[in-house]
Amino acid sequence: MTRVLLALVLLLATASAQAAVRIKDIADIKGLRENQIVGYGLVIGLNGTGDTLRNAPFTEQSLQSMLENMGINVRNETTSTNNPTRPTTLRTRNVAAVMVTADLPPSIGAGERMDVTVSSLGDATSLLGGTLVMTSLRAADGAVYAVAQGAITVAGYSVGGQAQNVSQGTPTAGRIPNGALVEREVQGSLHEMEFLVLELKNPDFVTATRILDAINRYAGGRYRAQIAFERDYRTIVLSKPRNIGPVRFLAEIGELTVEPDTPARVVINERTGTVVIGRDVRISTVAVTHGNLTVRVTELPVVSQPAPFSRGQTVVVPQTVVEANEAGAQVAILSGVDLQRLVRGLNQIGLKPSGIIAILQAIKTAGALQADVIVQ
Repeated sequence: MTRVLLALVLLLATASAQAAVRIKDIADIKGLRENQIVGYGLVIGLNGTGDTLRNAPFTEQSLQSMLENMGINVRNETTSTNNPTRPTTLRTRNVAAVMVTADLPPSIGAGERMDVTVSSLGDATSLLGGTLVMTSLRAADGAVYAVAQGAITVAGYSVGGQAQNVSQGTPTAGRIPNGALVEREVQGSLHEMEFLVLELKNPDFVTATRILDAINRYAGGRYRAQIAFERDYRTIVLSKPRNIGPVRFLAEIGELTVEPDTPARVVINERTGTVVIGRDVRISTVAVTHGNLTVRVTELPVVSQPAPFSRGQTVVVPQTVVEANEAGAQVAILSGVDLQRLVRGLNQIGLKPSGIIAILQAIKTAGALQADVIVQ
């Protein structure tokens, strides 16, 4: 695994420096974004894997309300004319309360469909084979934007008995492809915008300047005008020419390529032993050595047996053996002219991921690592 990671780093380091990407891949149009919608509903048709109504009272209340809306009274049951009514106790295990979530795409029209995610709320063990009953999906403003219903697709499963249980994936969550029907469109469109604003996904002064220059260079040859103006390091304002529509205009601008600039960063995940080193990371010339100290403690208790016919007692005498071993280490000089030389210097020491993490943190403490260290 370590060799694969190091090979990946070397491959990225030896790649061409002119890694140009399209503007549409590093910037979004302000005002055209997804909106999150959510709803509460019931899943029916489960094979005894639904909520226990005694442990999930909200499931029972929802089931009763749904049946009452259909004209079925399940809250009270009359036993006779002389006896008062008593509440009905539901015993079904084929129903589960769920939360339905989805992302409403920008500029989606009424009547179109989209995918939804269904997640269990109660103590249901699986949603496999279930069907979501019609559920309203609301946005942050409280308005209903879509309605979801349909059979749930579950990737995981969970089966077992009294002594053993086998599960794979998450059987209490699933998706409904094209399960939501859009009922209301999101207000706003490209034709209503006076100015088009590009927002960088990774704000940077150099990247914003390169995008600005690329757009103006293209517009100068096609429209004979400068149409891009910087607002700050994350937004660029575009003035659309009058003789072209906004869709075609953004399509042409989005295909322009620039080389985005990235800050010098080292990302460390100590839990998984993952180290990601940015291309522009530099290390001042330092000498590094790393040794492994191994301490082994062994308990060898000894039984002390008294002489025959003596009044002594048999006792266990503790005996501890401590061994310390420090493997030999090499001293390597690291000079971060480029990423490839840095990786080569770390490989000369023959380190594991934990050792690389310790050395990078020590170099940062010494002030020789010219990058931001992010520990996850």
